[in-house]
Amino acid sequence: MKLNGSQILIECLKEQGVDTIFGYPGGAILNVYDELYKHKEIRHILTSHEQGAAHAADGYARASGKVGVCFATSGPGATNLVTGIATAYMDSVPVVAVTCNVGISLLGKDSFQEIDIQGITMPITKHNFIVKDVKDLAKTIRRAFYIAKEGRPGPVLVDITKNATAEVTDFEPRSDTGTFARKVPLYDPPADGELRSAADMINSAKKPVVFVGGGAVISNAQKELKELVGKLQAPVCDTLMGKGAFDGNDPLYLGMLGMHGTKAANLAVSGCDLLLVVGSRFSDRVIGNPKMFAKNAKIVQLDIDPAEVNKNIKVDICLAGDIKETLKRLAPLIRQGSHAEWIAACDEVRKKHPLHYYNDRLTGPFVMQEIERLTGDDARICTEVGQNQMWAAQYFHYKEPHQLFTSGGLGTMGYGLGASLGVKAAMPDKVVVNVAGDGCFRMNMNELATASRANIPVIEVVMNNHVLGMVHQWQQLFYGERYSQTILKDEVDYVKVAEALGCLGFRVTKREEFAPAFEAAVRSERPALIDCVLEEGDNVYPMVPPGKPISDVFDQDDTEK
Repeated sequence: MKLNGSQILIECLKEQGVDTIFGYPGGAILNVYDELYKHKEIRHILTSHEQGAAHAADGYARASGKVGVCFATSGPGATNLVTGIATAYMDSVPVVAVTCNVGISLLGKDSFQEIDIQGITMPITKHNFIVKDVKDLAKTIRRAFYIAKEGRPGPVLVDITKNATAEVTDFEPRSDTGTFARKVPLYDPPADGELRSAADMINSAKKPVVFVGGGAVISNAQKELKELVGKLQAPVCDTLMGKGAFDGNDPLYLGMLGMHGTKAANLAVSGCDLLLVVGSRFSDRVIGNPKMFAKNAKIVQLDIDPAEVNKNIKVDICLAGDIKETLKRLAPLIRQGSHAEWIAACDEVRKKHPLHYYNDRLTGPFVMQEIERLTGDDARICTEVGQNQMWAAQYFHYKEPHQLFTSGGLGTMGYGLGASLGVKAAMPDKVVVNVAGDGCFRMNMNELATASRANIPVIEVVMNNHVLGMVHQWQQLFYGERYSQTILKDEVDYVKVAEALGCLGFRVTKREEFAPAFEAAVRSERPALIDCVLEEGDNVYPMVPPGKPISDVFDQDDTEK
């Protein structure tokens, strides 16, 4: 059959099972939006800004397990996607961003709203394309989806010149979405000998620790991980991105590792003799001083990306491949262990240094504990970046993967609200909460208008402490209390902002006020904002000073007085 480029694009998206698109129209992409108008089976959510569309596609991908899709026009429309694409790249999220550019006759002439978005996004995509000929469009779209999903996931950008959206060519529909499967694998799976060597090293350990990262979440390896840990009987810690791969309520769970990790997790890794690393790339915020990280331990790393091996930390054995499949093959080789004395020692540290706030006023930790209680530990939590993010990581027990959605690698303020729209679109039956600081909320608060316009009932919880909290904390601890440009004491009324953008608004200043406000927000089935007024001086503890060994935690109570 003969179709124009816009028709081919929509048909290819339908081939890939796309049912939701986030985007913003403009001149160069008008042909595509005109065709999309005819396909009511695809839900398009008009965001308030293209950055919100990219974050929403990211959240949708993480929540659904499918490829997220966003649309933007040329020039500023395309460049507004850049932060969202970079966020997805750093966290290995499969997103296909479709932009349209000026016609081929106008390329390279500084035409109105012309931009080289392919060049701009080259460092922050797994791959990107510019399609100038309609004959190349179908195979490019199909290839883009394959690349986004295969191996280590990530974003792919497809830029289409306007002429290619209008020109006509032959189109052959396909139901086989694996057309571009590699004849040769990206890597050989671990050999039997490598697995046995790793198992021998693990079985001989006296003080093992299992360290879980985001790769275990992406691989949906929670079942296999639980089986292996059950046999090994070792304490478990995780990264921010690894939350939920191992049940946060399990007695073997010690908490998060790294700069704001628990003392139990940090000291266990510092004292272990074997570290089994499941899908972590050893971020600097996790390892602290790399020369001192797990210095007494043999390290076995499981990761899908061989490029992550020996990049930040030298390891003794690496098993490269899909984590779920690697764990399936490794678990039968692990002997039933005990390590009772080691587990008891780690548990003693956990009991001695609990994460607990003893005061009776409204705090970020209290808010997170209430959200957990009120939702039966079943909410989907999105976050912004900073203190709010760390409180969400420390004080909510994630029992399964795809329960926490946050910008880990790039640390993108303004990520959470857009992402929550995508998460709710993918998980309409779940309570979806975006935990924000007041500084982060100011970044992309306009997406509340998207929530009200599209009737997406997310709950925005603002930890309003009148400062840029994490930067303010660093200024207090490391910059002599010189609070340069981190004070937000002004006249902005977040409740009125929410109401003006078509959402419900609640203000909470006392502990007893939070539960009624949250329950009312859930019952309303409307998008809502809860402005939680906190004190300025609340900090996130424990904290490892930047560049210090993770065993060098501040000698402070893990409490807010």
